[in-house]
Amino acid sequence: MLKTTANMRLGDLSVGFVYSIAAAIAQHGQSTTELFERFELSPARLAEPHARLSIPRYMRLGHAAISLTGNPALGLTIGQYSLLSHLGLAGITAAQAPTVRAAARCISRFEPLYAQNYRGASQLLEDNQGAWLSFYSIAPYNAYNCFVVESVLRAWISHLSQVCQQDLAIELLQIEFSEPSYAAAFSEQLKCPLEFNAKHNRIRLSQKSLALHNPAHCPSTWHALLQLCEEQLALKTRNYSLVEQVSQLIAPVLKNGEPSIEQIAQKLHIPSWTLRRKLAAQGTQFRQLVNQTRFDLASSYIRDTELTFGEISWLLGFSSPEAFQRAFKRWAQHTPGEFRRALWPQ
Repeated sequence: MLKTTANMRLGDLSVGFVYSIAAAIAQHGQSTTELFERFELSPARLAEPHARLSIPRYMRLGHAAISLTGNPALGLTIGQYSLLSHLGLAGITAAQAPTVRAAARCISRFEPLYAQNYRGASQLLEDNQGAWLSFYSIAPYNAYNCFVVESVLRAWISHLSQVCQQDLAIELLQIEFSEPSYAAAFSEQLKCPLEFNAKHNRIRLSQKSLALHNPAHCPSTWHALLQLCEEQLALKTRNYSLVEQVSQLIAPVLKNGEPSIEQIAQKLHIPSWTLRRKLAAQGTQFRQLVNQTRFDLASSYIRDTELTFGEISWLLGFSSPEAFQRAFKRWAQHTPGEFRRALWPQ
């Protein structure tokens, strides 16, 4: 029987993200008072330094905001009202970047300072013609997470436009999920080509757009803020044990099936035999960590989301829902259904 560990979570983000939801709700003439009370988002809570909101809680908040406003395309409005300051230190730093390119690099590199998700991390992929600013997959998509993709991509356009202080030309916007019933809202808000059912969630930036200058750039302030970001990023990662590092590397690749120790060792830049020896010295084995990571994530999904057991099985790389159910019962001495009913009795 396995016990859940405290260090494996689906993810979290800065409470600064709440402000753009509030602005979107206000734009629809609705009050946030009752909604924020229900989610325990008091002014004092929102003012706490480094306060975070779990990803599942943020998704439920966004879903509730969509219900409150009656606007299924609210994610686009949330992104439209997103400010760089909502990203905390990383956003303030990006606001001082010399160019759109430097700002995009900053938003991507320092993402762990304002948002983390075990599913992956955003990336800026540059080439000779321009760059893709890419948001990781959070499939399967449903009423609770489509708005996340929409708000993130729309927010990036808003953020980079804030840097160059002009409307930013986007060559292409790609979204993984199928075209929604409110697709017309994308055309109304975004004057760029749009592709649904794509392989990625991302926006395409030309070299011309990347080279746009920031009129508010101050070199000394920019370099001072960059130094602070690097220091904060180092603080977040320097105390991770080897077991924590391995678990964090296992989690994002589970969807593709159970990873091998060779794959993880390669990511750590050490031989597989060295990793095996070091794990043994800490009283564990690679297979144990795979099982523990799967169990921790499965427990979080069952506890914190509405995902079906079939969807959880797919996310954790099991060959079938039946294989997942057998493994979970072996780990927890209960079936996933019994586990969920114990947590959320009717």
